[in-house]
Parts: sequence; structure tokens; C-alpha cells
Amino acid sequence: MTNLAMEYAAALFMLACEDGKQRAYGKALNEIGQAFSADPEYLTFLASPAISMEERLSAIRAAFGARVPEHVLSFLLLMCEKGRIAHFPEAVKEYEKLLLASERILDATVTSAVALTDEEKQRLQAALEKQSGGKVNIAYALDRELLGGLIVEIDGKILDGSVRDRLQRVKEVISDEHKT
Repeated sequence: MTNLAMEYAAALFMLACEDGKQRAYGKALNEIGQAFSADPEYLTFLASPAISMEERLSAIRAAFGARVPEHVLSFLLLMCEKGRIAHFPEAVKEYEKLLLASERILDATVTSAVALTDEEKQRLQAALEKQSGGKVNIAYALDRELLGGLIVEIDGKILDGSVRDRLQRVKEVISDEHKT
């Protein structure tokens, strides 16, 4: 992620906080992002110096003017005017991070060798929320190469409780003992 995207996201987030509309602005940004994803040429059009700035800004107003809050529209127009519209998807991701952090919601990825039961997922969710002190959104993944256990990635940290990791540590201890 670029510092530029973080700066734009932080500025919009501060405005959203002043208006008390953090979620609404996030929703609007996601809607715009989905429109750009559905038609990738749209971002190319908005970034093209071959098209007049007024035409690009008019296209933004026509597409989103009635659909998004005024500050979000101004944000989008400013990014286009400053030639930064290509960074919009990154800014949306940064805004989402700020929103989740403000709500003390963390994203986690749990990787296991076999699918977890609903009861196991609930217990894991409760344990992670207790440990983090906030809400945790969990995405689950399978890795058939794990022998058992879990790998949890949360808030930039990896908690490796897999059997593979434990066996690797035992192997290292045995290897170190043979060296001495």
C-alpha cells in the first residue's frame, strides 16, 4: 500500500468521524469500488490525460453524484483532479482498515487441515475475541498439508499451532543436540 492511499483514506475517515458516518462512507466507497471492478476500463478512463478533466469529473458526478454522500463524491473528484484515481482501490482498503480499527474489529484467517465444525468455530471466535478485546471477523481456509492443529493470522501476527510447526521445532531441537 502506498502512503498516498493511506493519506487520502485517513483524510476521508476524519471527515466521516466528524459527520458520524464512518460506516456510510465505507459502504459508499465499496459501492464505487464494485463499479470500478465491474468495468475496469472506467478507472483507465478517469486516469487518462487524453480525456479532458472536465469530462472525467462530469462522468464521476453523473455516475455517483446521487448515490454517495457529498464528502465521498468530493473525495473521488479530488483523487481524479490530482491524478491519483489509480490509487482509489488501495485507499478503499486503507479506509476499511481504519474503520475496523475504530470499531475494534480485527480480521483473522484460520487455516486448518480439516474443516472446523460450527461448535469449534464458535469456541475459536470466542477465544480470539477474548484475547483481542474486540470483535473478530474470521475467514477459514484449508491446507491439506497440515498434519493437524491450526494456523491463526490476526492483526499482523501468526499463531502457528500446527502439528507441522511442532514437528519442525522438535526436529530443530534434535538437530541442535547432535551439533553439541
